[in-house]
Amino acid sequence: MKPKVYIDGQSGTTGLQIRERLEKRSDIELLRIDEDKRHDSAERKKFLNAADVAFLCLPDDGAREAAAMVENPDTCIIDASTAHRTAEGWTYGFPELSGEQRAAIQASRRIANPGCHATGLISSTAPLVRMGILPADYPLTCFSLTGYSGGGKKMIAEYEAPERDGRLASGRLYALTQKHKHLPEMVKVCGLAHPPVFVPVVEDFYKGMATTILLQSALLAKPVTGQELRDALAEYYAGQRFVTVAPYGGDEPVLFASTLAGTNRLRLVVAGNDGQITVTALFDNLGKGASGAAVQNMNLVLGFDEGAGLE
Repeated sequence: MKPKVYIDGQSGTTGLQIRERLEKRSDIELLRIDEDKRHDSAERKKFLNAADVAFLCLPDDGAREAAAMVENPDTCIIDASTAHRTAEGWTYGFPELSGEQRAAIQASRRIANPGCHATGLISSTAPLVRMGILPADYPLTCFSLTGYSGGGKKMIAEYEAPERDGRLASGRLYALTQKHKHLPEMVKVCGLAHPPVFVPVVEDFYKGMATTILLQSALLAKPVTGQELRDALAEYYAGQRFVTVAPYGGDEPVLFASTLAGTNRLRLVVAGNDGQITVTALFDNLGKGASGAAVQNMNLVLGFDEGAGLE
């Protein structure tokens, strides 16, 4: 019998992307609610409890409400919102962090899918903290470029409007009060003593991300060169399918945020010199940064090949 999968909130950007990845597959049964009952709580509850895996692609309050509707102990919830990323009893859905993290996801019935900017920072920072290279109290700074699809339907419409604001052709810095919603998960998952100074930037392209941390080697817990830091990350992620590390300096002398758009892959690029080092995560904000990661987590829970429907 095929596992039943339901997407609550399938009309949003992430929900649509998850559905696009799943509707081509023959190894699951995708449950479909009637269009006129998408906001009917009783009908949604029925579908949520009938599913082996339920994706929540909703605003935070809606995700909390939907999670409370699930009474079936066998239903696994994968929440794509921010609501449960630091909540007790929820497993953080980044399997590449460790073998223990992957095993925890496989056994969990409550999985919080990572945020897109958080995925970029955590992929570089968490291993460095865990390996004792980056002190937990390091004065970390980060900037993160993202395609405009990360802002959802409203932002997509804004950027694609025929008579849009001409300023949208340039970079758009936001969350300038240092209260971005991904900061709490960054701190918790990386084990940081305090939040990084974080600057997210929306750029005039549809999807793709480049999330960069900036390091002063003299302030690291271990004196390492840029090459040594790169090699440490490569060893940490050795054998991983979706997270890889480029040769020191990168695959080419420049980086483009859209390089891995349309994939579920993330590639770390270490560059700089022995005094100042940058680590950039290149990935797709809708792939490894959202819906691709959610499907990867579903595959783990259901015992499928981890890359099913993603390659």
